[in-house]
Amino acid sequence: MFKDAEDLLRQIREPRIKMVDLRFCNLFGGWHHLTLPASRVDETVLERGDAFDGSSVPGYSKLESGDLALKPDVTTAFEDPFFELPTISVICSIVEAGTGKPYARDARGICIKAEEYLKSTGFATHSQWGPELEFYVFDDVDHGGETNFAQYKIDSEEAVWNAGRPDRKHLGYSIPRGGGYHACPPQDRLAQLRGEAVDILEQIGVPIRYHHHEVGGPGQCEIEPLLGPMLRMGDAIMLIKYVVRMVADRRGKTATFMPKPLYGEAGSGLHFHQQLFKGTEPVFYNTGGYAGLSDAALWYIAGLLDHGPSLLAITNPSTNSFKRLVPGYEAPVNLFFSLGNRSAAIRVPKYATQPDEKRFEFRPPDATCNGYLAMAAMLMAGIDGMKRKLDPATLGFGPIDQNIFKWTEAERAKIRPLPDSLAVALRALASDFEYLLAGDVFPRDLIDVWIEKKSAEAREIQSRPHPHEFSMYFAV
Repeated sequence: MFKDAEDLLRQIREPRIKMVDLRFCNLFGGWHHLTLPASRVDETVLERGDAFDGSSVPGYSKLESGDLALKPDVTTAFEDPFFELPTISVICSIVEAGTGKPYARDARGICIKAEEYLKSTGFATHSQWGPELEFYVFDDVDHGGETNFAQYKIDSEEAVWNAGRPDRKHLGYSIPRGGGYHACPPQDRLAQLRGEAVDILEQIGVPIRYHHHEVGGPGQCEIEPLLGPMLRMGDAIMLIKYVVRMVADRRGKTATFMPKPLYGEAGSGLHFHQQLFKGTEPVFYNTGGYAGLSDAALWYIAGLLDHGPSLLAITNPSTNSFKRLVPGYEAPVNLFFSLGNRSAAIRVPKYATQPDEKRFEFRPPDATCNGYLAMAAMLMAGIDGMKRKLDPATLGFGPIDQNIFKWTEAERAKIRPLPDSLAVALRALASDFEYLLAGDVFPRDLIDVWIEKKSAEAREIQSRPHPHEFSMYFAV
């Protein structure tokens, strides 16, 4: 929204602007902020950043070396519509306090290094990404637990489960289970909410391709930005999640990007469309190749699938992630690629036929990931596939253009499965991470911290009794 620091400072110095909000991302994808009076923001703050305690941020510095600084990326600044006092918000990268050196675990910095590494290989000059964000909007959510109880309860005005309730004026427009895809008003009661969110996103510099109701009957939605550079798409993911949550909140609703909030309904994914270019030349296009894909594209696909199990520790880093990756839905459960097949881990869109459109989407990820790290990790896996010239067919990754759920169990057993739990994905990452370290893109200690933190999450869930276990086992 602002072309340079001088342009931004001119706006900050307007008497109307009262605050400047510095946004930054922790290692695991959560957003934090630090707010400065506009009178405090000058050239020094924009050039050197403002200090904060990194030891209090999940996944960052130790207590004895916690001094970090937030360096604003002035090109991300926008006037925030959700503050009462006129406020300019700006996304920051994280640097070492005093030296200004990029902090090795900063997710935005890792995105930048991944792009630089791509360029150094000579395979491409830059990448383009298109994340598809799915989420649910609910009218009421209550959850909690203690030593002696565990519960959650969700409600949605669109839900068929409210039919027949005497306390509800339902009017007959509920959406049946699994029947929400592109539902139209009055069944789609969230079109205005999504429209408001998209309007705000466009105003603050996030171009949107479209929005629509998704398959999940009680309130599932999708917003998809236009393809763009990796760093900008990382920012876009954070901004979409922020705007959707804030719009829902001020309309008396609540939004979640949790992968599987409802049993028996579609889960929410974060699919990533991916392209490489060398200058203006599309790297992934070959008119004579399968689905119009070049050899480089097939090598890249093979790299993604070959490293798929370890990638999922970063792209699907929650225990809830693997409740979405189960048979019977459009979420993939096997490592193969295909043209237009939504049960594949990698789908090549049939409609992307022109050279500059040629791309594919990696479908397993969800929005519990840190988008910056997820894209950087996928790019590193793809580059490794290109460096090694991996052949997906030789490795058993397809292409497979049939419905594999109609195959026999023996036929399906020949396809490598995705991990079925966070613990399995983390074990895969512990034995397959060297491709992430190439070019010093991912620091080794980040991998160690990631595995330690996420393994603790997996153990915590594993040790807790599940409410449904009482139905299954209490009377045994």
